[in-house]
Amino acid sequence: MSDKPTAGTASAPGQLSPAKRKALLQKILREKSTLLHETISRRASEGPPPLSFAQQRLWLVDRLDPGSAAYNVPFALRLRGALDTAALRASVDALVRRHETLRTTFAENDGEPVQVVHPPAPVPLVELDLRELPEAEREPRAEGLATEESLRPFDLEAGPLLRSTLLRLGDEDHVLLFTLHHIVSDGWSRSVLVREISALYGAFARGEEPGLPELEVQYADYAVWQRGWLSGKTLQKHIGYWTERLAGAPPLLEIPTDRPRAVGQSLVAGKHRFLLPTELAQALRELSDRQGTTLFMTLLAAWQVLLARYSGQDDVVVGTPIAGRSRRETEGLIGFFVNVLALRAELGADPAWTELVESTRVTTLGGFDHQELPFERLVEELSVERSLTYSPVFQTIFTVNQAAGDEGRLVLGELQLEPFGPGELVSKFDLDLVFTDTGQALGGLLVYRPALFDAGTIERMAGHLQTVLEAMVADPRQRISAVSLLREGERAQLLAGSGTESLGHAPACVHDLFSAQAARTPGLAAVSGRGETLGYGELERRANRLAHRLRAHGVGPETRVAVCLERGPEMVVGVLGVLKAGGAYVPLDPDYPAERLAYTLSDSGAALLVSQGRLVDALPAFAGEVVCLDADREAIAAEPEEAPRSGVSPRNAAYVIYTSGSTGRPKGVVVEHASLASTLLAVRDTFGLAAGEVMPALASYAFDIWGFEVFTSLLTGGEVRLLPRETVQ
Repeated sequence: MSDKPTAGTASAPGQLSPAKRKALLQKILREKSTLLHETISRRASEGPPPLSFAQQRLWLVDRLDPGSAAYNVPFALRLRGALDTAALRASVDALVRRHETLRTTFAENDGEPVQVVHPPAPVPLVELDLRELPEAEREPRAEGLATEESLRPFDLEAGPLLRSTLLRLGDEDHVLLFTLHHIVSDGWSRSVLVREISALYGAFARGEEPGLPELEVQYADYAVWQRGWLSGKTLQKHIGYWTERLAGAPPLLEIPTDRPRAVGQSLVAGKHRFLLPTELAQALRELSDRQGTTLFMTLLAAWQVLLARYSGQDDVVVGTPIAGRSRRETEGLIGFFVNVLALRAELGADPAWTELVESTRVTTLGGFDHQELPFERLVEELSVERSLTYSPVFQTIFTVNQAAGDEGRLVLGELQLEPFGPGELVSKFDLDLVFTDTGQALGGLLVYRPALFDAGTIERMAGHLQTVLEAMVADPRQRISAVSLLREGERAQLLAGSGTESLGHAPACVHDLFSAQAARTPGLAAVSGRGETLGYGELERRANRLAHRLRAHGVGPETRVAVCLERGPEMVVGVLGVLKAGGAYVPLDPDYPAERLAYTLSDSGAALLVSQGRLVDALPAFAGEVVCLDADREAIAAEPEEAPRSGVSPRNAAYVIYTSGSTGRPKGVVVEHASLASTLLAVRDTFGLAAGEVMPALASYAFDIWGFEVFTSLLTGGEVRLLPRETVQ
């Protein structure tokens, strides 16, 4: 191949062409290089070998959370054809003889964990015959058994750490279940297992002796070597890079969740698959080519921008797994080699897409150049505070895989093989984004924890990611802050109800803006006070139920509804409920003199009163209907959770506020949704409020300023903290 640049490209003296540069980067990222120096040798036989750094972390995790299936590695295969069960049993036995990890358990020796390598012995292959079941029930039963098996925990001290089960669905239809603990295997190991089982089975089925070459070293040899090699100047070089790179990084990516984190929360995974349009996938490849980067780097940059938007943080750390087999001797071993790199993006300078992708390239290559430091060792050096509710350093993983071609087909002698079942059913991180590149299509998979996120939240996130990617390829010179996450459907929702009259300054009604924010951050705290906190999702649902109740009482556009509530989350529920019903709220501060409250009720023409039982009796006589949030709680709770159709528009009244009356009788001022919305958005943009920030509400809600304190925060994902009156005073 010529080193001369091809037509349409230019290379400065001493630089690689874009095509060669990209090829070199991909070669680095695929980790195909073999480091021939510092070769691994067989360990001395005396004494039990230590754990590798990666194994030690999983051993500690198991001690903290025994009986967890979080680190099970299940692998199920459908076998179609005439199966030689004896050959399969012999193959599994031979595989365990060949790889010490598959007959290793873990014990303590003078307070330190060690590997206990057991001598070869026959391995149980559990057989279950499902042919007695009706044919229609066999596959569902097999799927259920595969799920049960994948979630059955291991005992690291007792072992074994490999389980195999054969399900017979028909004479020539079987499912083979392998389950390993991650402490003795990884994704690469799964490929080694299938490849060697296939070779062993083929030989045994033909009555031949297997011809697999002897392994140069075993995993325990690698663990001993790693402990010796990663020390001194080598260790300090890698530690120095990572500690400097991650200094000051936030310990938690504060993505709003639909439910709060809790110790012992289920790790069962949810999965959302999506496919990027072919045109977009091609545009992303072309952008990567022009930038001299890989598709991995381009997609990672977009993912980190989306996470920054969701979290309100401009400093984002994402993990990416690497095979960790940089030594030739380790390529054919079954064991736990995989490492994870912490890739950080600092977005505070608001870079253009081209600048961000370039900095991502530098960060990624720097990380791969220092990949030898185990993540577990890095956590120790960073002195990260451990939490049982989230993983240290990063809580989201990013991966780009190349789809396997013909060379990736699964074979087992003459049998036809295909994957079976749902795969891994637990999620070790909050979010795991995997792209698979076939060369044409670009498919995505978001793995998440349903204990934290609703399926709808993740589906919206995938849509927002596509929006970010589209903005990136449309104008790579655009600054990342200019990207809007709103898709057409969400934009239409915000614009709904604006009517045909041009308002210019009012994009929507205030409660519509709040609903859009609640859809984005349903699990984030919205309002707190009086010992209670409501998340955005719960506040939205409660306000919608109240709105339906008020609609049943005749509330609609321009209906005046008096609201007299104590300072607490119910106050915000009441105000939002009135707005969602289409009415205009008239605030009555229960601390105001009775004479003023009587005048406000009379002058405003309020047709309905929303209050609490303990306050109603203290109010002046009111001839209209009363809805008590406490007395009517059950009836309100039975109403629908979705927002009602009220027909209100930005030109309708949002509230009626009464002046102080210092120059005479108080005067009621009608404020429209259009005016309120435009003012709130201007205040939000001026002060740069962000999700997760706390806004104290100090004013009486009978003053205009209360609306700014509360609604400005609720339109940005912030938390409103309603301080008690005595605290304010």
